[in-house]
Amino acid sequence: MCQNPEFTDTYTDALAKIIEAKREEKPLPEAPEPEQPGKVLDLMAALTESVQQAKASGGEDADVHEMPKKKTAKKQPAKKTTAKKTTKKTAARRSHSA
Repeated sequence: MCQNPEFTDTYTDALAKIIEAKREEKPLPEAPEPEQPGKVLDLMAALTESVQQAKASGGEDADVHEMPKKKTAKKQPAKKTTAKKTTKKTAARRSHSA
């Protein structure tokens, strides 16, 4: 177990106090007040505000340069091929020799 003095395991300490109080049949220690929850941020509002600030800052528009178009290779029409006719082979006859 890590024994770093910067971090304390408050759960284990509280549990040890409860166990000790039950052994000695004393009243249980009172639970500490829960901490106030952190501030909840509205991300969409923050994003909207940021966009408005960026627009209001009066930044110059970026220069837009048109890229030269690449020439595409001409597609040649597909060659029409005639379907090969299959020839029906007759089965070789076996001679019956008795």
